[in-house]
Amino acid sequence: MSYLIRDAAAIFSSSTPSATDIRIRDNRIVELGSHLIPHENEQLIDASNCVVWPGLVNTHHHLAQSILKGVPAGLNQRLGEWLSSVPYRFWPKITPQLMYHAARLGLYEMLRSGVTTCADHHYLYHRDTSPELEDAVWQAADELGIRLVLCRGFATEAGTHRGMAQHSIEPETLQQVLERLDRSRKNYHQPQGDAMRRLVVAPTSLIHSSRPDTLDELAHYARDNALRRHSHLLEVEFDERQSREKYGLSAIDYAAESGWLGEDVWFAHLVHSNAHVIKQLAETGSGIAHCPTSNCRLGSGIAPVPSMAKAGVPVGIGVDGSASSESGSMLQELNLTWLLHRAVGGPEATSLEQVLEWGSKGGAAVLGLSDVGEVAVGQAADIVLYDIAQPRFAGVHYPLMAPLLCAEPASVWYSFINGQPIIEQGCLKGVDEKELTRQVQLSVANLLAAV
Repeated sequence: MSYLIRDAAAIFSSSTPSATDIRIRDNRIVELGSHLIPHENEQLIDASNCVVWPGLVNTHHHLAQSILKGVPAGLNQRLGEWLSSVPYRFWPKITPQLMYHAARLGLYEMLRSGVTTCADHHYLYHRDTSPELEDAVWQAADELGIRLVLCRGFATEAGTHRGMAQHSIEPETLQQVLERLDRSRKNYHQPQGDAMRRLVVAPTSLIHSSRPDTLDELAHYARDNALRRHSHLLEVEFDERQSREKYGLSAIDYAAESGWLGEDVWFAHLVHSNAHVIKQLAETGSGIAHCPTSNCRLGSGIAPVPSMAKAGVPVGIGVDGSASSESGSMLQELNLTWLLHRAVGGPEATSLEQVLEWGSKGGAAVLGLSDVGEVAVGQAADIVLYDIAQPRFAGVHYPLMAPLLCAEPASVWYSFINGQPIIEQGCLKGVDEKELTRQVQLSVANLLAAV
């Protein structure tokens, strides 16, 4: 199908900022301008009440946590205790069916907030994990039509990972990790710049759950197969202390020594980053998935993202798991990113345009998706139309940024992913919201009965 989006109130496009119309053919943006003439057999979309953004790119998520929101035991705990009380308490009991419904819920929330690409740090692997658990995530993404980057987590030793140790979770062997990675790569991974499915090598924790020789082996596997790499790092000060105690190196120097810095690497959080960390990241092209809501919720701190960006560190934004970021919304993350750093560094610390770019083009670059993240001719047609003809946005003097300024609740009128309309006139295709709600509620009840 070909589509002509016409008469938008505004379009976020650095290449053609005055455009009001977008022509889509196959999976690409083929024309930007104003007063474009419709072609034969082209579907017209009236965007006069809408602002148009590139689809948002979530660079760090945990879809399994979509059924772990607001667990009372973890509400007032810091990261270490929370990991044991919430995700690691439940995840050995998550079946493929539960995972499927959790993934559908998480991806639904992503799509409803304007996300078109989601990087899921999926770490529910242990010695006896069934391959169907991972397959359920791919299946949910296929059904909903969203781009999925599956960051394949692993832990080959419990080590100082409190949650694994406390719940007696038997880690995978290195051989299991390699064999299971290879299965996923052959079944799902796509290398192209507009890939709908990507696989990433992603140790759950660089410091706590993998030995140096394991990291070296997996780095070689990733490079040999042109896969990117991802992990958590410096979310809390405990990472730094453990790295110095175990390896005699700072956390960032341990990453460098292990071969886990580079243009094909990005880390979630990096809250406790000093000038040396930022210099190392910038010089190697290693990126960040900034997760402000989760970092606030767990009391972890604030990553120095404006300083990172000025130094040249690639910046993306992530929602993180809904067990510590219950809104599940990228708009929430964009809005909080804009506000949080201004509270610390003054109003010049962040601009609306910069934050939106971090949440779209910047995120796509971090994930290695070269054809995604911009409203520009030649790019893959990942486009979101927000309906701003609503009371919440009626008084906004800068309509283009209304969804970021006002944040949730917002309404996605249309969402295109790879040239296909996934949301049409506010309706998400293939999802019965009442049935989704029922299945998730049943999943939560089954999970509670199993622990």
